[in-house]
Amino acid sequence: MSKRYKITRSLQENGDLEQTISLEECKTYFASKPDFTYSSVFTVTGATTMSIDGDFFMWSYGEVKIPFRYYQGDIYVSGTNEAVIPMMLEVASELVADITEG
Repeated sequence: MSKRYKITRSLQENGDLEQTISLEECKTYFASKPDFTYSSVFTVTGATTMSIDGDFFMWSYGEVKIPFRYYQGDIYVSGTNEAVIPMMLEVASELVADITEG
């Protein structure tokens, strides 16, 4: 089973920043990143096909698309592909957020 990570500000004690990351903040941030695109649906194709509605910022890593999912003020990403770790650290740092497993 793969690890899932959460980029969150819930652990922060900042007076100036919001405790949650807003969707608008994510859209602005990820729009500035050339390897990311926004999608309101994530489709998983395998033995069956499943589509999930939500707010996804799809990171293009070579031929692979890795979803960073925004949900209720946090960003979730799977650790299945080890290449995601440095990108996740960059995103968290630039958004002044922490990373937890979850």
